Amino acid sequence: MCPYSFLAWSFYFSFLEAGKFMIDKQIFKIEGVKNILSWLVLLTFLQAVSILFQAFFLSKSIVILWHQSAFSSAVPYIFGFAISLLCRHFFSLIKEGSANSFSVTASEGLRDQLLGKYLSFGDQTIFKTGTGHAVSLLHAGIDNVQNYFQLIFIKIIDLSIIPWLLLIYMFFLRWQEALFLLLIFPVIIFFFVILGLAAQKRADNEYRNFTVLNNRFADTLRGMQTLKQLGLSRIFTKRIYETSERYRKSTMRSLTIAMTSTFSLDFFTTLSIAVIAVFLGFSLMEGKMSLFPALTLLVLAPEYFLPLRTFSEDYHATLDGKNAFTEVLSVINQKKTSEISALKVPAIDSETVLSVHNFSFQYPDGQQPAALKDINFLVRGFAKVAVVGLSGSGKTTLLSSLAGINSGRGEISINRNKFLNFQNTSWQKQIIYIPQKPYIFHTSLRENIAFYQPDAPKEQVVKAAKAAGIYELASGLFNGFDTMIGESEQSLSGGQAQRIALARAFLASDRHILLFDEPTAHLDIQTEYDLKQTMLPLLENHLVFFATHRLHWLKQMDYVLVMDNGHIIEQGRPRELLEDFDGKLNELRKELTDEK
Repeated sequence: MCPYSFLAWSFYFSFLEAGKFMIDKQIFKIEGVKNILSWLVLLTFLQAVSILFQAFFLSKSIVILWHQSAFSSAVPYIFGFAISLLCRHFFSLIKEGSANSFSVTASEGLRDQLLGKYLSFGDQTIFKTGTGHAVSLLHAGIDNVQNYFQLIFIKIIDLSIIPWLLLIYMFFLRWQEALFLLLIFPVIIFFFVILGLAAQKRADNEYRNFTVLNNRFADTLRGMQTLKQLGLSRIFTKRIYETSERYRKSTMRSLTIAMTSTFSLDFFTTLSIAVIAVFLGFSLMEGKMSLFPALTLLVLAPEYFLPLRTFSEDYHATLDGKNAFTEVLSVINQKKTSEISALKVPAIDSETVLSVHNFSFQYPDGQQPAALKDINFLVRGFAKVAVVGLSGSGKTTLLSSLAGINSGRGEISINRNKFLNFQNTSWQKQIIYIPQKPYIFHTSLRENIAFYQPDAPKEQVVKAAKAAGIYELASGLFNGFDTMIGESEQSLSGGQAQRIALARAFLASDRHILLFDEPTAHLDIQTEYDLKQTMLPLLENHLVFFATHRLHWLKQMDYVLVMDNGHIIEQGRPRELLEDFDGKLNELRKELTDEK
């Protein structure tokens, strides 16, 4: 095998094997990656040429001074060395800046896609991984991905260009030492790959432990008040401590392997350079070569191994970034398997016929019984449908499915257009969903009201606020509709938050489907009565699904679905069901009365 064919093989081996554990192939599908790679390849090539000139000028200067020639004769070479050194670091800075710019843009794009996927899939995705994992992935995970993008491109391109350009030049200087460097390179890579396998396995285990820790912490934090009331807060604090200790120990074991990998690379490269120095020393003593090529080879040998040594730096951080990137893509690339998005849902109007047949939903873990099973109903036009039942009967799950948050599966027909579930963009764009506790964004009152219509003029926002009974609140605020609310800003009562949600609905007049998930459950009777007077005009000319356990709302409803344990156990017009004294609705009314 000739040296140049072996050179090609070594290049192939080092690039593929060393990069296998560091590169996720999906990284090449990111927008703009081809441009940044081309740019980095050009800069790395120029950097390698600068290194060659740097070694040439440095060796020439030393040889001239060694031969006790006039210092002036060495000055041009010293200046050449200085310029080459500056060029080398200049190209390096440009590379780092370009990689950093790309990594920020690409990671923020992934963050937006990930957040959009969570919002689109709702609890369907978060239920699989846990809330803590979802939050961590959006923040720390994307930060790790950004660091990964910033490191991996430069490392891989440096490893695949710089050593081989230097090696070609070294073959022209003296092929024996160059051949030794060529042969030792795959050996070092081989040990690096072995340690990489162990580190990868440890990193995977560590990432799973980190996911468990995130989820346990988030779940405990959300339920802290309940845990205190039950006297269990100390127990769960201990569990979090034990989980964090397992994660700490796992991290230390991973770092131990990573440090071993770094040590092995440093040991082999230092040993190789020492061997080269000994060979060159013997050759100089025997007069087989002159000082200039020997010095040049000695200067270039550390530069030859430098990309490989750099490749091993931040190894743990790079693996964390790769794992996070894989996890992010696994969420982003999820498909709504049961969605038929090719069909467009017609606009809901007074002639619309909505039919749901054998619709069921089960949470993704598959261990719990179906949350909804064999749901069947048919409504026409702008019907007002009450969904009633005890707590845990499935009212919220049904409304979440109607909103497309839960996937589910069944036979759905809207004006004879058939779908498998409600995860359809054209359906969701017609929905206004008002839960028990509407989310108030950390922004101005005006922007909160204009949630569904961000470009709505202020006059329409004011009109919607008046219709929802929130105008008086805005008038009393220091900055009016521009006052910041949400989080630690202007505090709001439950009734005020509901009125903001109603103002959103009044403003979004083009959305004709209203989903109310017990919007008055946590309000007192007087506040509910006042809010009800505001809500009644909104119910007109809308298809309404209204989940509640307060049965006085039935007077305003056209149809009732009585739920229990994920089933619709009775349905029909309110008056007809209430006249059946042995019916399920009357049983529910008695149970609710007994609870009071």
